[in-house]
Amino acid sequence: MAFTAKDVQALREKTGVGMMDCKKALVASDGDMDKAIDFLREKGLAAATKKASRIAAEGMVLAYYDEAAKVGVVVEVNSETDFVAKNEKFTTFVSNIAKTIVAENPADVAALNATKLAGGDKTVEEVRQELVLSIGENMNVRRFERVEGVVSTYIHGGGTVGVMVMFDTDDAAAATDAFKTMGKDVAMQIAAMNPLYLDQASVPADVIDHEKEILMAQIKEDPKMSSKPEKVIEGIISGKIKKYYKENCLVEQEFVKNGDFTVAGYIESVAKELGASVKATGFIRYAKGEGLQKREDNFADEVASMM
Repeated sequence: MAFTAKDVQALREKTGVGMMDCKKALVASDGDMDKAIDFLREKGLAAATKKASRIAAEGMVLAYYDEAAKVGVVVEVNSETDFVAKNEKFTTFVSNIAKTIVAENPADVAALNATKLAGGDKTVEEVRQELVLSIGENMNVRRFERVEGVVSTYIHGGGTVGVMVMFDTDDAAAATDAFKTMGKDVAMQIAAMNPLYLDQASVPADVIDHEKEILMAQIKEDPKMSSKPEKVIEGIISGKIKKYYKENCLVEQEFVKNGDFTVAGYIESVAKELGASVKATGFIRYAKGEGLQKREDNFADEVASMM
């Protein structure tokens, strides 16, 4: 598989490793980005990386909760430029899309586009087309998730990241200010720390097996480590897997606002205060444009084409 200078740069941005080492990794892995990351990790050059592409496309993510209906929505709508994402017509369009998803529960984006937009007689697609003409820029509904039950939401940076956290608790507890503050805190934690899983039970076995393989390869690369007894090596790997859980599982992460708690401990402290059972059951985190390729404009080429 061939690779380009841009691939080398992308690998450097994902790992923080020098350009020459990134090039060697891509050569060794035949241009495969994931294998190149593993290669660098095995050599002890790169830390564990989360498989998330660079955030590239513009637009916004909205996390919305209808407390009366007990329905939460997170939706991403993309535009060509950040300027449009701040346009009031665009933000109103996204808000009405979220309300439409709450009320109509469409099966997918195609069904959503064919549904009448909340507050009007036109479909989501018809309103989108009108906005494209009036604003002069393409835009598309990319994805959404809808959940029912007790939900807390948080939107970061005007729509760069949107989070929903689902909780199992009773309505009386969910209506309190203490619960709402806690829910927002946990959602903010997810936005900031980007956990991959809810808890240890949520981590697939093959992910842990893969981490162990990487750790074993790192130990073999280190003469001081590889000469240690097998039980010592097993203990080192076990300790590093515990660290992986603490970094990547929401409830095991150190609570950002108070390092004396884990996130699970913080939730438990609020539950005790309320005299109720409160448990986080899942979360959804959308980052604007993740996995999308940003449009690259070359001003010189643009001028040349006009001439």
